[in-house]
Amino acid sequence: MAYRAVSYSISPFIYIQLQWRRFRGLEHPTRWRERLGHPSINRPPGPLLWFHAVSLGEGLAAIPVIRRCIQQKPNLTILMTTTTTSAFEVIKDRLPNDVLYQYAPLDTPSAMDDFLEYWNPVAVMLMESELWPNLVFGATKKGITMALLNARMSSKSFHRWSRPIVFPLISSMLSKFSLIAPLSNVEAIRYQLLQAPPFIINFAGDLKYAVDNVDISMQDNTCLEDLQQLRLDNRPVWMASSIHKGEDEVVLEVHRALMQVYPNVITIIVPRHPQLGQQMALALQKDGFNVVLRSCNEKILPSTNFYIVDTLGELRSLYRIIPVAVIGGSFLPGLAGHNVSEAAAAGCAVLTGCYVGHFSRMILEMQQINPLSVMQVSGQTDLLRNLVELFSNADALETHRMAAKQAFHALSNGVVSNVWNLINIHVIEKALPPEIK
Repeated sequence: MAYRAVSYSISPFIYIQLQWRRFRGLEHPTRWRERLGHPSINRPPGPLLWFHAVSLGEGLAAIPVIRRCIQQKPNLTILMTTTTTSAFEVIKDRLPNDVLYQYAPLDTPSAMDDFLEYWNPVAVMLMESELWPNLVFGATKKGITMALLNARMSSKSFHRWSRPIVFPLISSMLSKFSLIAPLSNVEAIRYQLLQAPPFIINFAGDLKYAVDNVDISMQDNTCLEDLQQLRLDNRPVWMASSIHKGEDEVVLEVHRALMQVYPNVITIIVPRHPQLGQQMALALQKDGFNVVLRSCNEKILPSTNFYIVDTLGELRSLYRIIPVAVIGGSFLPGLAGHNVSEAAAAGCAVLTGCYVGHFSRMILEMQQINPLSVMQVSGQTDLLRNLVELFSNADALETHRMAAKQAFHALSNGVVSNVWNLINIHVIEKALPPEIK
């Protein structure tokens, strides 16, 4: 196959890139060999089911399905893989104890072949858009049943896959799946236009609504005592979560304007990438603000203006404490939004910008349930106006918080059961021997 030949030829360069990423701290310092298909733990005997997601959001969405799988099929071994270090650091503490966890192999022939040979799964559940040829064709060659859950196909990806030179590759890949569970009718149509067999396409709902609220660790609860105190002190407080580089300037200008009305306002910033936290803190300190970094375990004082949470795994606990959540990744062109359902599940008043990518469908669904569930603002001025309204009107704040929670519960109801039923019918029944089914 042409792709396999090309990936063989560029494998040395991919290895060099892996080492460069390791040098920059973008790969795990001791477990990076897992990216080459080399296991770091022993494989137990018996059938093994492999779940794979690229990053944190997709990985968290898979966990409720993994829990259901353990309940329904206790004789199965579950392997979870992710690609990014941020996903690894958070998900390793949220997975059930019996689940094996590794970094995902690179999609090179040698790495993928070694991975599949060692782990030998009976089935693989890929999350969202993880369509890698060496993985798909390698799994097919070994008779491994495949499913694509929360299947996403953006307009950009669709046009890329539709090009004549790659169309035969994607159509061949999609024909190997036993189940594709798309996010929407639009995605379903795109998959069919790329020649996915219609009978394998089945709807189940969006797993990103299936927020896993189990096992919030004691560390999560105790580390936020200072923020609990904020609520007791009645300081106006809001959180800008998943903030990308450049969006901190939007947050800064909104904070400046809020100080004219609420001099004691405090802004919580959770950078999308924790390493940006220190950069943001230095920039804010140069502007004369009192900034506290979460990673330094500094205490919040009455004079504190900004609290920057440059750590991983605490966002859900923050949502439970902070009444107003502004979801980042949505205020600058080129960004594509982030999951708003976690904040809604916790009962926050939810705001987001207008650059939300495929999350526009989620926002529309929530607004159809209750128009007040998500406030999508057009920019900095609109964001400021809405925050002032929420701070000045306790009834409006409570109405928006309840609306968000109501919409979340309406949309999340039954999602995990729907997905599990599809997996059981299209994957488990096909992949497992009769004595395990």
